[in-house]
Amino acid sequence: MSTGKLTIDLNAIAANWQALSKIAQVETGAVVKADAYGLGVAQVARHLATAGARQFFVAVAEEGVALRRALGSGPVISVFSGHMHGDADLIAGANLVPLINSVDQMLHHVEALPAHPFGIQLDTGMNRLGMEPSEWSALREIALAQNPTLLMSHLACADEVDHPMNEQQRALFDDMTQGLDVPRSLSATGGTLLGEDFHYDMVRPGVGLYGGLPFAAAQPVVTLDLPVVQIRDVAEGETVGYANAWTAVRPSKIATVSGGYADGLIRAMGAKARMHSDGIAVSVVGRVSMDLITLDVTDLPTPPKSLQLIGAHQSVDAVADAAGTIGYEILTSLGARYARNWRE
Repeated sequence: MSTGKLTIDLNAIAANWQALSKIAQVETGAVVKADAYGLGVAQVARHLATAGARQFFVAVAEEGVALRRALGSGPVISVFSGHMHGDADLIAGANLVPLINSVDQMLHHVEALPAHPFGIQLDTGMNRLGMEPSEWSALREIALAQNPTLLMSHLACADEVDHPMNEQQRALFDDMTQGLDVPRSLSATGGTLLGEDFHYDMVRPGVGLYGGLPFAAAQPVVTLDLPVVQIRDVAEGETVGYANAWTAVRPSKIATVSGGYADGLIRAMGAKARMHSDGIAVSVVGRVSMDLITLDVTDLPTPPKSLQLIGAHQSVDAVADAAGTIGYEILTSLGARYARNWRE
């Protein structure tokens, strides 16, 4: 096989969902936007539905349509971008629940799809999506008369347990929704871990399902193995890769693996990155290129046939640290060339 092998442990995803559900002790949805964070929305969502998930969240209506095809008619599928112009047929045809973000969206939804279910997003300080307090105050009675199915907001700093923004947003969310007989949701993965005050009627974890921080207790989900294309001897003083970025200080064996930034292996990780062979770490040398990465395998006892980037010895967040980014970006960037194997 000339492409990398990406193994996705569906049972681990279900176990992570169940663990977060146990922490929250309220209804637990599942965020499966961006093709389930790059891991295959049809396979992931069906497995989560089998595990008991009945509420799913996507970014845009087109994702909701694909998810509905995979799940069938039962589960609720909510759309974070709300009701965009041109989406009425998609929303109605796939029975999606748009999460309304503004007065304009509210009016458009009621006119285009009267009596169709919708939820409402409230902005409690992130300034990204949702109605601000003044906008919500003006629209509140009209919106409530239409029987929204959910009131939600999103935490900006939930990954930082002691950040004052968490309590500030929670208090404002309370103020904007107190006394209303509508299900409420404030927390994704990070908020779920902040404690009972942040759980309300539903939590909606995303990255924690896929083994990412801040859910440190998550079961690992992804394994990525890259085949070795060639191993060559490099003499002391010779260079490797573009711009002569690495110079051998001893006679070295250099392995070239199939994978690069076209496969979501971010160029910025460069020489900080490590891969593993039977638990032994080896270093990337030279620059990450579009399709190939070179590593110093001189100290391995036997020539490797493949090297592992993500797996038991290195998490997706460790790879992200090497690239100066976050696990979300690594997961959602994993390219289309990998041979994907969904393990149950």
